[in-house]
Amino acid sequence: LSKNYTGQTINSTQSHSYVLPWTPTSTGDYYVKAGVFNSDWSLNPFWTNKAIGFKVGQSVTTPNPEPQPTTGTYGLSKDINLQETGSITSSPDSNWWLNSGAYFSVVNGIGKTYQGDLPQTDTWNELYKAANPSDTDNGTHPQNLFRLITKAKFKDLSQEAYFKINKYNLSNSEQRYESNGFLFFNRYVDAYNLYYTGVRVDGTAVIKKKINGVYYTMSQNKVFPGTYNHETNPNLLPVGKYIGLKSVVTDLADGSVSIKVYVDKDGTGNWTLGAEAVDTGSSYGPKIQSSASAGIRTDFMDAEFKDYKVNNL
Repeated sequence: LSKNYTGQTINSTQSHSYVLPWTPTSTGDYYVKAGVFNSDWSLNPFWTNKAIGFKVGQSVTTPNPEPQPTTGTYGLSKDINLQETGSITSSPDSNWWLNSGAYFSVVNGIGKTYQGDLPQTDTWNELYKAANPSDTDNGTHPQNLFRLITKAKFKDLSQEAYFKINKYNLSNSEQRYESNGFLFFNRYVDAYNLYYTGVRVDGTAVIKKKINGVYYTMSQNKVFPGTYNHETNPNLLPVGKYIGLKSVVTDLADGSVSIKVYVDKDGTGNWTLGAEAVDTGSSYGPKIQSSASAGIRTDFMDAEFKDYKVNNL
C-alpha cells in the first residue's frame, strides 16, 4: 500500500500529520517507509525505510533505529574491513557505506583506502578491470576512485579529519588532473546532488556544488605553494604527512547556505580559512537544504585519515 500527498508546503519549523486508513490482512512485522520529493519527483532529499515499525497480533515494537549523528569521532572506534556495496542499505557496517574503491579498513583508529596493487586474482580487480580499466590501472588501483559515505544524516554540520597521502598514483587516466584531491561530501543527497569541500592536487582549496550531476565551482583559493603541471609536477600536496581538513555548512537566517573550508597545513591544530561561499540558490541551481549524508572522497591516491569528526551544529 502506498499513498502520495502532493502539493504540500512544510517549512523547517512546522510538522504535519497524515492519516492513512489500512487494515492488515495477517499478523507479522510491518514497517512504514516515508520520503520527501520535489514537485516533479526528480529529487528525493529524504527517505527512510523505517519511519516506524510494529507487529500485528503481538505487542508493539520499534525497529532498529537508523544511525544517528555522533558528537565525537565517527566510525573509527573499532577495527573494520569493509567492501564496496551497491547501496547504502546493503552495507553491513553500522556507520559507513563504501560506494566505490573496493576496500576500506580501520585499524587502531586510522581509516585507509586500499594500499598498493590489488592482486590480479582478487574479484574486485577483475570487476574494475572490466568496468573501468582506465581509471583503476586495469583493476590494480580501485582506490583511485574512493568514495565513503556516512549512514548518519546531517544538515548544519562541522566535519573534519586529518589526511595523509601515502602514494599518489600517476595513472594514465584522462580523469587524473588538477581537480583531484581529498574532499568531504556535505549534504550528500545522492551521487548527483551534494556540496564538495576539500583540497586539490594543484594546491587549491575548493568548494563545489553538484546538482543533477553537473559540477559548479563556487570558490577556489591557493593554499599550498607551487605550480601544477600534469606531467612534471602533478601533485602539490605533501606526501607522508598529515594535513587537516575541516568544512562547516550552515543555513543562514535569510535561507541561504554558508559553506566554509579550513585547512591545517602542518597538522598542528592551526586552522586557516581556505575558501568560503554562500549559496543563495540564484546561481548553480537550487540550494541543497535537506539533512543528508556526509563522507570522504580521495582521487588517485593511497590515502589514510584519522580523527574524523562530524557534528550537528
